[in-house]
Amino acid sequence: MTTVLVTGATDGLGKALAARLAGEGATVLAHARNEQRGREALGALLDGPGDVRLVVGDLASLRAVRALADQVPDRLDVLVNNAGIGFAGPRMESADGYELRFAVNYLAGFLLTALLRDRLLAAAPARLVNVASLGQQAIDFDDVMLENGYDGARAYRQSKLAQIMHAFDLAAQLEGTGVTATALHPATFMATKMVTDAGVTPLTTVEQGLEATWRLVADPAVEGVTGVFFDGTSEARADAQAYDAAARRRLRELSERLVGL
Repeated sequence: MTTVLVTGATDGLGKALAARLAGEGATVLAHARNEQRGREALGALLDGPGDVRLVVGDLASLRAVRALADQVPDRLDVLVNNAGIGFAGPRMESADGYELRFAVNYLAGFLLTALLRDRLLAAAPARLVNVASLGQQAIDFDDVMLENGYDGARAYRQSKLAQIMHAFDLAAQLEGTGVTATALHPATFMATKMVTDAGVTPLTTVEQGLEATWRLVADPAVEGVTGVFFDGTSEARADAQAYDAAARRRLRELSERLVGL
């Protein structure tokens, strides 16, 4: 039986993906920020016929990310780093003092993936899927936390490019192991809380993004595909920095230091 961890499963794309996978017979570890939020948002799924299990952890805290990893069984077939926060709002910091969008959208998934890496290897063929965006901006390594001239859109785009760089980096590291790593832009401005909270009129449905994401998670047709960024179901080019091996290495070394690996 396939076991899939979906972060950010209480709303939007994550919730839809958890429901579809459970309906197809997967064991779904549905992540929520906390127990109360999870029970409220996922009650019908948790009580339904599928095998859906609640796992909790505030991704704005690296300690909580470590506690989340401890809730995952010894075998994990797919990790979907889907949780994230949008570009609306002022500059904020995580519990660890890092710029919040970089911390939640990228660093939490980076640490979680590292902590679960052996479990994915044990289940190979296994998959990592990072839910990123077409909205990308090159990382300024002189001001990664955007302490000067903060802009929410820039923070969001930087965090999303970091997710793509992480997937590419991991694909190279895990070549030949049977564990693949991909990233995607599921759909543009889906009808989700993140989009409407930002005051943006939705352009696509959650179902469109779900189809593209499900494909990378579960479709046998993409078995073995790794180190690729997709726009929906089509292979696409990410920002140039994603293809710069030195930049990816710099990001990895910075990230390891920031999360304490």
